[in-house]
Amino acid sequence: MNYSIWDFLQLIGSLGVFLYGMKLMSEALQKVAGNKMRKILAAMTSNRVKGVVTGLLITAIIQSSSATTVRVVSCVNAGLLDLVSAIGVIMGANVGTTFTAWLISILGFQVSMGDLSLILIGAGVPLLFSRKRIRKSWGEFIIGFGLLFIGLEFLQQHMPKINENPELLRFLRNYTDLGYGSYLIFLLIGTFLTVIIQSSSATMALTLVMCANGWIGFDIAASMVLGENIGTTITANLAATVANTAAKRAAFAHFLFNMFGVCWVMALFPLFLKGVGALSVELGIGDPFTDTQSVPVALSLFHTCFNVANVLILIWFTKSLAHIVTRIVKPKESAEDAFTLKHIKIGLLSTPEASLFQAKQEIVQYAQNTQDMYRQVVECLHMPSREFETKFEKIDKLEDESDVVEVEIADYLTKVSESKLSTENTQRIRAMFRVVSEIESIADSSLILAKAIARRNEQGIVFPENIDEKLQHMMAIVDESLTVMCSNLSQDYPNVKAKKAYEVEQTINDYRTILQQEHLTAIEEKKYDYATGIIYSDIFSECEKIGDHAINVTEAIKEISSN
Repeated sequence: MNYSIWDFLQLIGSLGVFLYGMKLMSEALQKVAGNKMRKILAAMTSNRVKGVVTGLLITAIIQSSSATTVRVVSCVNAGLLDLVSAIGVIMGANVGTTFTAWLISILGFQVSMGDLSLILIGAGVPLLFSRKRIRKSWGEFIIGFGLLFIGLEFLQQHMPKINENPELLRFLRNYTDLGYGSYLIFLLIGTFLTVIIQSSSATMALTLVMCANGWIGFDIAASMVLGENIGTTITANLAATVANTAAKRAAFAHFLFNMFGVCWVMALFPLFLKGVGALSVELGIGDPFTDTQSVPVALSLFHTCFNVANVLILIWFTKSLAHIVTRIVKPKESAEDAFTLKHIKIGLLSTPEASLFQAKQEIVQYAQNTQDMYRQVVECLHMPSREFETKFEKIDKLEDESDVVEVEIADYLTKVSESKLSTENTQRIRAMFRVVSEIESIADSSLILAKAIARRNEQGIVFPENIDEKLQHMMAIVDESLTVMCSNLSQDYPNVKAKKAYEVEQTINDYRTILQQEHLTAIEEKKYDYATGIIYSDIFSECEKIGDHAINVTEAIKEISSN
C-alpha cells in the first residue's frame, strides 16, 4: 500500500483548510448580518411556511445549518421564538444546507477552482485593511470562499487513489455488498464523521470526493448523506444541554425531524434512489448508477430531494412535533433556583455580535429575577414572623446567588471582549459591565431592606397605619422603576426611551424628600419612638437607593445610543 502517514496528515490538513474556509465564510456573513439576523428570525416566523423559508434563506446565506440551529436554540432560550416557530426555521435550515452541496458539486467538481480561489483571496485581502467593519467582514467572506475551494481541491489531490491502493478497494468491498446492512453501516459512518467534524457540509464534501474518486457508489454515498443529517443535529443538542427547557425541546425537535426523515427514506430506499436517479437523467445530469461523473451532482440532488420531501411531509405536523417533544422533554427549572444562568451557559457563539445578544438576554433575565427578589422583600412587610424567617433565608440565599451570577456574566463579557470588537460593541460591553453591577446592587439593597424588616420584627415594632401606607406607596413606585428598567433592557439599546425612567426616578426622589421632612417633624413631635423612626427611615432611604440603581441602568444603556 502506497498511502503513508504523511499522505494521511496532508488529507487531514486539506480537511482543515476546507473547514476553516467554511468557518470564515459563516462567521463573516454573521458579522455582516449582525442584529438583522435576529430581527429576521423574530419577524418572519409568524406561520410555519414563513419559518421554513426563513431557515432556508439564513442557512443558504451563512452556509451553516449548525449556526442557524444553534442561533434558533439561543432565540428560543431567550424567548424570542416559540417552539412551533423554531421547528419551522429548523426545517428550513435542513433545506438551506443543501445549497453547500450544490456549490461544491457544481463548482468544485465541474470547474477548476484552484486558480480562481487564489484570485478571490487576493481580492479579499485589501478589504481586511478597511476601516469599515462591514468591508472587513466581506473581505473575510471572500477569503473564506477561496479557502473552501482550495481545501476541496487539496482533498481531491490527497484522497487515496483506488487504482494505486487496491487494498482500500478490497476493504471497502467487504462492506458495500451487504444490501441494507451496507446502507446501515455507511449511515452510521456518516453520522459518526459529522459528530466528530461538527460540520455536515464538511462531511458532505468528503462524501462527494469519495464518490468522485470511485471509492463508493451512489447508493452507499446516499446512505452516508442520511447519516450526516442525523449527525448534524448533535451541535444544537450539545448547545442546549445547559440551556432552558424550551431550548432543549427545540434542539430535540431537530433530532426527531431528521430521524423521522431518515427512517422513512430508509424504508423506501431502493425506490427513492431509483426516483432520484430517474430525475437526474431527466434533468440531464446523467444516470448516477452507470455514470460515475454524474454521481456528485446526483448526490446533491438526492440530498435536496430528501430534505424537501421531509419538510413537505412534516410541515403540517409542526404542532404535533412540538407536542411530542414537550411530552418527552420535561421542565426541570425550579423557582428555588431563580438566579442561575439560562442563556450564556450555551457558551460563546461564533461572532461577538451573537455572543453579546446572548449576554443581553442573560442580563434581562438577571434583572427580572432581581425584581422578583425585591417583590419577595415587599411581601415581607406584612408577613407573620414565622413565615418571615423562612422567606428571609430564601432572600439571603438569592442574594448570594445574585453575586455568583454577576461574576459569571462579567467573566463571559470579559471573554467576549478578548475578540476583535467594533467601537459600538466595545461601548456595549462597557455599558453591560455597569448594568450588571447596578443590578447586583439592587439585590444587595433588597437584602438590606429584608434585614431592616427583620430588625423591626425582633424589636417587636409595629408601624402605625399611616407609616405602613407610606412605605407601601414608596415600594410600589420603586417596583415601577424596576419594571421600566427591565423593559428598557429588553429593547434594542439604540431605541431605548429614557423619559419614563427619569419621570419615575424623580417621583421616587420627591417622595423620599417628603418622607424625610415628615419623619423629622414626627420625631420632634414624638409621634413615634426613635427606634421605630430609625427602621422606618432606613427602609424608605434604601428604597430610594434602589431607584438610583435602576436609573443608572437606563443611563448606561443610553450611553450606547448617544455615542
